[in-house]
Amino acid sequence: MKAVVMAGGEGTRLRPMTSTMPKPLLPVANRPIMEHVLRLLKRHGLSETVVTVQFLASLVKNYFGDGEELGMELTYANEEKPLGTAGSVKNAEEALKDDTFLVISGDALTDFDLTDLINFHKENGALVTVCLTRVPNPLEFGITIVDEAGKVERFLEKPTWGQVFSDTVNTGIYVMEPEVFDYVEPDVPVDWSGDVFPQLMKEGKPIFGYVAEGYWEDVGTHESYVKAQADVLEGKVDVELDGFEISPGVWVAEGADVDPEAVLRGPLYIGDYAKVEAGAEIREHTVVGSNVVVKSGAFLHKAVVHDNVYVGQQSNLRGCVIGKNTDIMRAARIEDGAVIGDECLIGEESIVQGNVRVYPFKTIEAGAFVNTSVIWESRGQAHLFGARGVSGILNVEITPELAVRLAGAYATTLKKGSTVTTARDHSRGARALKRAMISALQTSAIDVRDLENVPLPVARQQTARGSAGGFMIRTSPGVPDSVDIMFFDERGADLSAAGQRKLDRVYARQEYRRAFPGEIGDLSFPSSVFDSYTGSLLRAVDISGIAESGLKVVVDAANGSAGLVLPSLLGRLGVDALTINPGLNEARPTETADARRSGLARLGEIVASARAAFGVRFDPVGERFSLVDERGRIVEDDRTLLVMLDLVAAERRSGRVALPVTTTRIAEQVAAYHGTQVEWTTTAADDLTRVARSETTVFGGDGRGGFIIPEFSSVFDGTAAFVRLIGLVARTQLTLSQIDARIPRAHVQRRDLATPWAVKGLVMRHVVEAAGDRSVDTTDGVRVVEADGRWVMVLPDPAEAVTHLWAEGPDDASAQALLDEWSSVVDSAGR
Repeated sequence: MKAVVMAGGEGTRLRPMTSTMPKPLLPVANRPIMEHVLRLLKRHGLSETVVTVQFLASLVKNYFGDGEELGMELTYANEEKPLGTAGSVKNAEEALKDDTFLVISGDALTDFDLTDLINFHKENGALVTVCLTRVPNPLEFGITIVDEAGKVERFLEKPTWGQVFSDTVNTGIYVMEPEVFDYVEPDVPVDWSGDVFPQLMKEGKPIFGYVAEGYWEDVGTHESYVKAQADVLEGKVDVELDGFEISPGVWVAEGADVDPEAVLRGPLYIGDYAKVEAGAEIREHTVVGSNVVVKSGAFLHKAVVHDNVYVGQQSNLRGCVIGKNTDIMRAARIEDGAVIGDECLIGEESIVQGNVRVYPFKTIEAGAFVNTSVIWESRGQAHLFGARGVSGILNVEITPELAVRLAGAYATTLKKGSTVTTARDHSRGARALKRAMISALQTSAIDVRDLENVPLPVARQQTARGSAGGFMIRTSPGVPDSVDIMFFDERGADLSAAGQRKLDRVYARQEYRRAFPGEIGDLSFPSSVFDSYTGSLLRAVDISGIAESGLKVVVDAANGSAGLVLPSLLGRLGVDALTINPGLNEARPTETADARRSGLARLGEIVASARAAFGVRFDPVGERFSLVDERGRIVEDDRTLLVMLDLVAAERRSGRVALPVTTTRIAEQVAAYHGTQVEWTTTAADDLTRVARSETTVFGGDGRGGFIIPEFSSVFDGTAAFVRLIGLVARTQLTLSQIDARIPRAHVQRRDLATPWAVKGLVMRHVVEAAGDRSVDTTDGVRVVEADGRWVMVLPDPAEAVTHLWAEGPDDASAQALLDEWSSVVDSAGR
């Protein structure tokens, strides 16, 4: 005897879970519902089975194959269009026409005694036997009335409450004789309950109802799906669980790594090769899928987590469903009834309210509060861009799939046939992502000039030479497992806020332009890039006096891409230079703050022993540098800014310098002494760039090793700043320590305070209120100026749950006291 498993339904009520997965493949206790059904059939001797498929049919076929792994023989009947419950079985008539057969749904969980059902059918000589069960709420099912002998007297499909006349419902499980096919018209939609059974009853054919004992749950809603998981864990349904019951109700599958310090309160299930860290707490009715990672401090209760999910530290999941390949970042909260689709990213400290649906491939941005379903838009967000472009953990937040979609969106903001310049640092991750993005650009009718591995300033300069825009992918500074995708405009500067919003909108709508075959963009690899850059730099920046000065400098390329341009530059400068660490190191595309400090200390030793004028150490992408003086002492980055400012202002004697509002007010004194004026900007790099484009601007810097040399470029350029510094020192004939000594000492203190996203606005309001009658500057964040000139600045971070504070006073103790005072204001507001 054969069975028919109906596995063609779309499961629309279960979206977004069924947006990318057919309903029969939804896991219950880490096994597809249909696998539980097939195992039930096999237990009752029905190993030869036909599976009817239609929606996402290939996924069902690929998963189960020919049934060999289950010890069954599976064949498939494919519907080109939906044919109804009877029509789909009619579609498999050829395999069923010779004997009695059983029909069962592939998406209902049950442990009915199918053998007893079949025996009942045969004993009564029935043409059709309908398997029935009793439920408390029959509204979603077909009601059936049977007489004392079990013969069906009446059917009513999905009644209203006014029509309810029984709690006995049709489970969609039938035993049938092949003659029933005579009542089903081929290739048209036909239903058993609505079309075939009424006709059979009208003709007096023997239709019987078998009221089954046991468990049955039609997994048709999110509530019933979660309930089915709990029922399996509670032992209410007789199904097989993979794994071992390590304590009452706590099931752990093979290969799972559960730390002894994790808290487990069953019944619960942890899938194969899952990893649960110490300090995580998993409570009753939770199912953790295969290869799931549950980090320390995470809390899961009545949560259903599909395969390959990352559950970050301190995250909180209650009564929700999480689709496969989704990443739940630190301290995210997902409430009861919420459903997260496959391959989503839930940002840190975000909140997804109860009953919200987040469809597949969406991103909930860090700190977002989501109380409506995210269906068409791609992010529940504040912004796609952060302080360093589009940033995140490689292959967790920034995946090849996201990079391709992002490149497609960027291409869509440009005209067909435009040229985009691409570049990367020397990391393997950046190289892989760039290749993916180049493909997306080309297939969106964009020509690509690929610079490959170059310093960031070179990428910006080359972009400005005829491209509509560009991007560079680099390892996030100091964060080796993260990357930044930095987009440029036609001038090579960071994409403006308006440009970012435009790209954001296209990415959110997922309306990407695609090229016809004849429009695929070209890919070229420009030659002599470094020579071109060096020639332009030496023509733009004043290098007079360098060759005659006899200066000796030590240059530390820090095994980064700055070392690629230094050979052609130093030779043409005519300076005696010792270059250290010139080779690229793919394994270390960035460095920690401690490693950078150690590198500067070693550089200082070499400078002192070589009796050099100074030493510079570039960052890995050549955008910034740090300085040591002729004695080998490290010049802190904020002090280096004042030294550069003093030298430039003393030589120019006019013009403006662009500095962020967080810079010490000593800079105003230095600038004014030499006849220049400070223009204060926000801390955003694009604001410094905006001011640097003015003809009257002579210098810019951010106090973190980033310098703008306007005569050459309006963006940060470590190499250009280095060349400018050599010329200034050569012409002034003073040592760096002498220049430093003539500048007053600054006393600026800084502190970062953790601030939940939900209270950032409240914190800033409290700061303004606490300022009272004191002077308030809102150029960026809130800067409060005391009557005696001391000041404090409070600035919420745009990408992290942090508030930054700066304070300056006449001495360190005064600045520290001011910082303590305003830290308490921020803390009290954030509680």
